[in-house]
Amino acid sequence: MSTTFSFKKVIDFCINQAVWILLVLAIFIMGLFKSSFYSFGILSNILVQATVLGLLAIAISMVILLGDINLATVGTAGFSALVGVEAMQAGLPVPLAILVIVMMGSLIGLVNGLIVTKLRANSLIATLAMNMVLQGALLAITGGRTLSQLPDSYKFISQGKIGGFPTLPLVLIVVFAVFHVIWKRTRFGRALFAVGGNYRGAYIAGIGVQKVKIWAYVVSGLLSGLAGWLLSGYMGAVTSSFGTTYEMQVIAAAVIGGVSLTGGKGSILGVLAGTLLLTVIQVGLAILGIQSTLITLAGGLMIFVAVLIDALRNLYNGRT
Repeated sequence: MSTTFSFKKVIDFCINQAVWILLVLAIFIMGLFKSSFYSFGILSNILVQATVLGLLAIAISMVILLGDINLATVGTAGFSALVGVEAMQAGLPVPLAILVIVMMGSLIGLVNGLIVTKLRANSLIATLAMNMVLQGALLAITGGRTLSQLPDSYKFISQGKIGGFPTLPLVLIVVFAVFHVIWKRTRFGRALFAVGGNYRGAYIAGIGVQKVKIWAYVVSGLLSGLAGWLLSGYMGAVTSSFGTTYEMQVIAAAVIGGVSLTGGKGSILGVLAGTLLLTVIQVGLAILGIQSTLITLAGGLMIFVAVLIDALRNLYNGRT
């Protein structure tokens, strides 16, 4: 009896902590093939590369928790960065330009939220259309050109260092810590899980379901705008294809991290692990000299694995 109970505990642990186990294995395997993988430079670079993906993963997780989807995170990041950089190059001070980027992201999130809640539009179609509009606008306004020569003050957080350590991962740590508290300790966080877990039950319990949904989209847009600023600062430019490599990765990072596509389930630490896992694999494959086409293939396989893990996790939890 005790042996069966212990075995069940082991299975429970492996299912619930699968992403952390995979992360440790990925780091270990990469180190076996390339001992320099454990160097400070490479590990800090992984954290730098993970920052933008991590912010976008939280952004999309805010909506997935509700049982919805927001496919406009990358488009929001790109268009918001474009508006802020254009304003800055027209003479707006850097701090105000950064504020414009974040506010533009929030505004786009608000529009998405209103369309989904007030017009009862399907979130997948509505946000996919919004993403296409934003990316089309980005391409039309830039005309295929690159907006570069950004001031150092704009790029400081993205490219700067404190005591030899990049500042960008510090943003990652702070944002994840803040949203860990929001998800676990605030009324808004509990409402997110309640609405995603049982929409009608949350409504009967007196939760303002539509208000929660709208705010989730606003916060999602705000984080996307923040990611847009950091990515443009890191690249030192805004391009016509800004951020497109992140489009599917953000969903994979969230779902691998345990945010259920059915809503109502997820943890911020899981999203962090999912973000780091994807980044470790991509950076590791590049360091090993794997051709870019195979790295893209690996990214596609990780998305498939993400869906598979989510399905298996829901199936297992449904039987226990």
